[in-house]
Amino acid sequence: MTTLDKVVGGAPARIEGRDKVTGAARYASEYPVPDAVYAWPVQSTIVRGRVRAVRATAALALPGVIAVLDNRNVSRLRPVQDAELAVLQSADVSYRGQIVAAVVANTLEQAREAASAVRVVYEGEEGYDVVLDPGDPRILSPRKANAGFEGTVDWGDVEGALASAPVGVDAVYTTSTEHASPMEPHATIAFWEGENLTLYNADQAPWMSATAIAELFGLPENAVNIVADHVGGGFGSKAVPRPPTVLAALAARAVRRPVKVAMTRQQMFALVSYRTPTVQRVRLGAERDGTLTAVWHDALQQSSKLVEYTEQTVAASRMMYATPNSHTAHRLLRLDVPTPSWMRAPGEAPGMFALESAMDELAYALGMDPVQLRIVNEPPADPESGLPFSSRNLVACLREGAARFGWAGRDPTPGVREEGRKLVGTGVASSTYPVFTMASTAAAYAEPTGRFVVEIAAVDIGTGARTALTQVAADELGVPMDRVTVRVGRSVFGPAPFAGGSMGTSSWSWAVSKACRALVKELDERAGVVPPEGLGVRADTTEDLAAWKHFSRHSFGAQFAEVTVDVDSGQVRVERLLGVFAAGRIINARTARSQFLGGMTMGISMALHEALEMDPRFGDFVNHDLAGYHIAANADVRGIEAHWIDEQDDELNPVGAKGIGEVGIVGTAAAIANAVFHATGFRQRDLPITLDRVRAAMRAG
Repeated sequence: MTTLDKVVGGAPARIEGRDKVTGAARYASEYPVPDAVYAWPVQSTIVRGRVRAVRATAALALPGVIAVLDNRNVSRLRPVQDAELAVLQSADVSYRGQIVAAVVANTLEQAREAASAVRVVYEGEEGYDVVLDPGDPRILSPRKANAGFEGTVDWGDVEGALASAPVGVDAVYTTSTEHASPMEPHATIAFWEGENLTLYNADQAPWMSATAIAELFGLPENAVNIVADHVGGGFGSKAVPRPPTVLAALAARAVRRPVKVAMTRQQMFALVSYRTPTVQRVRLGAERDGTLTAVWHDALQQSSKLVEYTEQTVAASRMMYATPNSHTAHRLLRLDVPTPSWMRAPGEAPGMFALESAMDELAYALGMDPVQLRIVNEPPADPESGLPFSSRNLVACLREGAARFGWAGRDPTPGVREEGRKLVGTGVASSTYPVFTMASTAAAYAEPTGRFVVEIAAVDIGTGARTALTQVAADELGVPMDRVTVRVGRSVFGPAPFAGGSMGTSSWSWAVSKACRALVKELDERAGVVPPEGLGVRADTTEDLAAWKHFSRHSFGAQFAEVTVDVDSGQVRVERLLGVFAAGRIINARTARSQFLGGMTMGISMALHEALEMDPRFGDFVNHDLAGYHIAANADVRGIEAHWIDEQDDELNPVGAKGIGEVGIVGTAAAIANAVFHATGFRQRDLPITLDRVRAAMRAG
């Protein structure tokens, strides 16, 4: 094989970019499947009770209607851990908006009209609770949180340390319910061929989802084929199968034709998960030189009655700063609501808002620079596990960010900088996200034409994964990128993890690297001669991961924000946002920058806009569309910069890559909230920071 200049670390454009801008890229609902019909869900109009009858006569009489499905006439599914997937398996209603029936018709319009003609009769409508109340006596302490984190972790004497600390902070912070709202709504086309099921699915995890669906329907693992060539965003909401996908498969089996299900925005707010709201209390104790003596972090959140899902909200507080005494605990209240689940940086995004806001409060209580306070509390090893960090460059990010932002000239006094009728403030916060890696398989093929093909059940959800994996493969094969085709998005390519948890590219690139190296070895043994039928090898990283040395592995970053606050309206504008990150080896500078900026933009949205409002009488989100659920738009994103430091970490994978999809959102909201305090002198502990909250604080002051 020849040796060329390496392309990993460069900035090639997205391989699929032209297809996307010309419309050639196909998304889940766009595949041309002959004879396809449409299913439209009928959603519960009560919060809790039972379906007594589904009256479908009027609907069935409408033109084009093929069937009305309910819990009496669909296939029985196997019980699985995620009870949300038991679509139409029971008459029980667990939350408003749950699927209680569905109409299948020849066109989307016919299905929608007929669904409105279905009359559902309920019984046993019971009292319900849909509001997260910190005083509720049913709050429980879960043993485990998401991703295997412990529910509660203690070391030292935290109460004694807090009582004796010369300086302390004790505050409550809240974050609102949020929805991922990807650009491409959730959609599926399902069709059966005998006992084999094919799903064109908006999916972050083709192989893992195929395995889960096979289990649900009692099929052999290879009987389900998922195709997800292009996915228009997911942010966690498409990382596991959701009820609409199951509905499509059930409907296709019932009518024995291909069935399309495409969610509207309003339907998505109930049916495809959301980020749990949180109520967090943080208590910090410190010496007068800023050294932390105690960290106490408690987080209350909600889940449904169907599934006990606990987000790892306090996990980052266990490893972020050095402290001899710590108490971190999750608490959970199960309500009559849809099940929350993953949304970009689950746990870390809300948890670090609370911790980093408290650190800012501590800095002011100490009269200490907030950047210096964080540097003073840099731990030599992971405070929770005692393991060494594979790499930890938070201090480098803080210093680099401070230099780029111009932090040195900052007047620390809050509420003194004015520009006309606007107050100006700056703030800082740290970012972190753990390095997750899962075993993956990949196959690499040499063709007689001199081209190479790599197949892996990865998925490109807009991150540029195709391009990054092509760079990795080209470097390992020693050929230009244009001689390599990387095929992704198919479950038939074999075991591979999801595009989530910032683990996708780091996991997939390991398998791609291993497969390509094995192929090069085969070619070298054959003196470079490719047989007429081609040559292929397959790689699996399961044993490599089993031999992984024990380290604490994380990405880090520092976020700096400058805001203006209108003294008349209370409106907050983020004028500048700058992030510096340490995330291992950057494979593609162009797409990496895009990921960092995307995460930071979602952080702006979290800080200032996003909040689902629950009506306790109605039992549903009242602003369940993009007219009432506000997200950051172009006008909200002004000066925004993302930078990174060169970080070499030899304890990760052959490529040296960490995940970058989520660390960009972490810390952003806290940096903005801290800047609002610096501008106004009034602390904002509740997200989002709306103008009414700012005005109320300024009037009260």
